[in-house]
Amino acid sequence: MKNKKALYTLLTANAISQFAQGISMLAIPWYFAKQLGEASFFATFYAIATFATLFWGLYAGTLIDKFPRKNIFLGLCAVSFTVLALVSGYGFFAGAVPMTLVALVFCFTIFNYNIHYPTLYAFGQEITEKENYGKTNSLLEVIGQTTNVLSGAMAIVLIEGLDIHVLDYHLQIEAWSIQKIFALDASTYLVAMALIKSIKYIPTVEKVAVSKENAWVRLKEGVQFLKSNPLIFHFGNASYTVFIFVLISTHLLWPMYIDQHLQVEGDIYASTKVLYALGAVISGFFITKLLKLMNTVVAVILLMTIATVAFTLLSVSQNVMVLLGLGIFFGVSNAGVRILRVTYLFNHIPNHVIGRSNSVFQSINIFLRSAFISLFSFAFFSEGSNIIWAFVIAAAATLLSIVPLVVYYKRLVGREKLTSN
Repeated sequence: MKNKKALYTLLTANAISQFAQGISMLAIPWYFAKQLGEASFFATFYAIATFATLFWGLYAGTLIDKFPRKNIFLGLCAVSFTVLALVSGYGFFAGAVPMTLVALVFCFTIFNYNIHYPTLYAFGQEITEKENYGKTNSLLEVIGQTTNVLSGAMAIVLIEGLDIHVLDYHLQIEAWSIQKIFALDASTYLVAMALIKSIKYIPTVEKVAVSKENAWVRLKEGVQFLKSNPLIFHFGNASYTVFIFVLISTHLLWPMYIDQHLQVEGDIYASTKVLYALGAVISGFFITKLLKLMNTVVAVILLMTIATVAFTLLSVSQNVMVLLGLGIFFGVSNAGVRILRVTYLFNHIPNHVIGRSNSVFQSINIFLRSAFISLFSFAFFSEGSNIIWAFVIAAAATLLSIVPLVVYYKRLVGREKLTSN
């Protein structure tokens, strides 16, 4: 691999910032659900913030294809540090962070995700040879999810505190305030910025002249590409469904499920996230072995079926151990589908249009997420054990998304074989 050092530096920078970011994104939903008792408000705000990213996500894709991906990362780190540092600083000065500013940080992070991850994958494609796409995507997932394991474990300590006695040894760690967590998050962006600044690489894809037209015209170029390649469009959307509901689950449904249905503490929420991340790491290591047994489309269908079963089991169970065990299966399924999906798209979408094409997928994804989050924000779902119906809906939607993969199976497989030859 030509750019091995550049790729590893990129992954390291991403892991460092993702570690603290992961703690923040665990702390905020639990802060609203448990400490403020505002789960319904948070769900409504989450829906509005997600819908707002629909327009930002469309524009972000044009930026990814127009500007050097390295420069975009540097800009993101600088802006993220500024936002987190200001909110944290206000919290230390005032003694607490107002609910509105906590919500602002969550909203900003959602916006950040919508340009950060597409840029990460586009940059990864740009510095990786085609024959190494699968390995690179597995590496991105393994390192990213390993970071989530660590951040989830740290979140358990920082959200709830720690007080253990082992023989004559006593270890006590006070729970951190939200402003301290934000300060940690801010500091990691400075480290990430320094690492990204040091990256030197040789592009592995052919340079294509960037359109000088405005963002709307450039976006239409991405739409036109997908219109002329409907199989890619169908595959890209259908295989996104697991991600939609796992993301909604981790940020919204699991805190409500744990607090209202299971009636246990925040360490279970963080532990579920840790086990989910462990499942994702396992998936990252073994996904290439799975592909030796079956083609990409069959593997995606299998993993989506596992997610459907997992959502169904959550809806009929009231057992903490079932939730923890299913966390691993959600991780295996979601990470596996993501790796397979991104690799398939890398192989079928040119690098110069990947950002805009992903914007189309993201926009559809965001619209659906907004719709489902809005639905789950109704007071009905935050009353007693009614949250289980959200998982019934998730299972049904995932099952329905398997249908187009089955309908277009032969053509999708045929296109995959054509590309690999």
